[in-house]
Amino acid sequence: MSNPSVPRSSSSENNPAFVLATASATCALIVLDTNVVAVSLPSIARSFHASFADVEWVVSAYMVAFAACLLPAGALADRVGRKRMLLIGLAVFFLASLGCGMAPSALALNVARAVKGVGAAMLLTAALAVIANSFSEGPARVRAWAVWGMCMGLATTVAPLIGGVITQWLGWRWIFLLNLPVCAVLACCASRALRESRNPAPGPLDGAGSLLFGLALALGIWALIEVPTDGIASWPTCARLVACVLLFGTFIHVQRTRGHAMVDLALFRQPRFVAAVLAMFGYAACAQVMMTFLPLYLQNAFGLSAVAAGVGMLPFALAMVIGPYIGAALGKRVPPITLLSAGLLIIALGNLLTALASAASTGWLATGSERYACVALGMIVTGLGAGILNGDTQKAIMACVPSQRTGMASGISTTTRFTAIVTSVGVLGAVLAARAHAVFIAAAPMTSDVKAALDAGFMSRVLAGDTAQATAHLPAGARAALTSAAQLSFAGGFAAALCVAGLVAASVAMGVWLLGGRRETVRTQPMVSNG
Repeated sequence: MSNPSVPRSSSSENNPAFVLATASATCALIVLDTNVVAVSLPSIARSFHASFADVEWVVSAYMVAFAACLLPAGALADRVGRKRMLLIGLAVFFLASLGCGMAPSALALNVARAVKGVGAAMLLTAALAVIANSFSEGPARVRAWAVWGMCMGLATTVAPLIGGVITQWLGWRWIFLLNLPVCAVLACCASRALRESRNPAPGPLDGAGSLLFGLALALGIWALIEVPTDGIASWPTCARLVACVLLFGTFIHVQRTRGHAMVDLALFRQPRFVAAVLAMFGYAACAQVMMTFLPLYLQNAFGLSAVAAGVGMLPFALAMVIGPYIGAALGKRVPPITLLSAGLLIIALGNLLTALASAASTGWLATGSERYACVALGMIVTGLGAGILNGDTQKAIMACVPSQRTGMASGISTTTRFTAIVTSVGVLGAVLAARAHAVFIAAAPMTSDVKAALDAGFMSRVLAGDTAQATAHLPAGARAALTSAAQLSFAGGFAAALCVAGLVAASVAMGVWLLGGRRETVRTQPMVSNG
């Protein structure tokens, strides 16, 4: 990320409010694009007859490119200029959105999504640097970050509903095509409102480190996503994981030996910094990842439409908006590490409650409305924990480094967040697929017609949300039975994935507590959510 402490060209833009609105709207566009796509995944699967792995890559290709490019994009923005980088990012985002909207196949869509992730990294780093460069220290900067955080929270809240409305009424391609006029408007605003600024003494770019990190992350995610197809012990999976480890080890070696490394590994010698980064990873991996899996669950297990799924996610999204206020109140009374651990435990509890409700498809939760009510309760608990951590994890990381290293610390924080999300998509997706397959085999009536239909790609298409096409050639009775079994299987798989997420969140909470130590100074200032 760009270092907000570098010299500013000027803080007297013609209209600071317009500058803030442009930068905040740019970041909100990224948040919307990140979260709005999940609701459309079943529609994308039906359009391309895509597998579950293809659907996972719609999210993961974007996230991998985004996470891999955040740190180098920030350094590049300092070098070429923040305004120029933002305009270039908008151009890349525009072209990639067009490619997504016109994609003829799932592969083409995922390639365009990866390019879009590169553009998003350019936009986010440049926009954050513009805000930091445009508002001087003190109340003006505090107000600016508060407005930015409010925009991020609002975008997160409305994203599922917007995605559902566009998908159901216009078609999933318009989720991407509607970015085109938005990018054009933002480019006009940025050209008029922003003044150019750059770091007068930028350090060298760490191209080797960026490439090694991106390749290692991509190979690791590729291995995890293909586990349901290839198997955990197969040679392709093992080869990808070994290559991932080797590349990541080489990345660490490069960072230790370079004079101007992308990541200062010395920061990780501080237990409290490690605890804060670990908390960020746990929060993103166990809570934020639900923005990907919840829409799939609501549509596949409940049979909801895209709009209904967007509405159904509101308990989670609204709780994330309320959570930061609870965290700010608690932050005045409890130490930072205690607050981080408590937030992770709340996420663990919410995940386990949702898992329990998801698995209870018969008996005491016999009806869909009863089951959804209990699932919604779990969503609220998870969302509150996520809201508490949303801003506090970032603040905890920044508090561990000197002011001249805040740019790097911010980059590590954001990279950790998106790396955690994409890793969790791969891990939890593999758990979901394995458990769903087992539940489906147990629940489906194994008649001759059904056995004939169970080809290698059948279950993958079911998990992706393409049950109707996967069973279209079967007799009506077998089709109804398989549809019911498919809904049960996805609910069972989702419950298993959430159990893993809950246990991981609880384990991370313990790790954060142990690393942070018990003796802390109580926080005296409330936190400000960073969205």
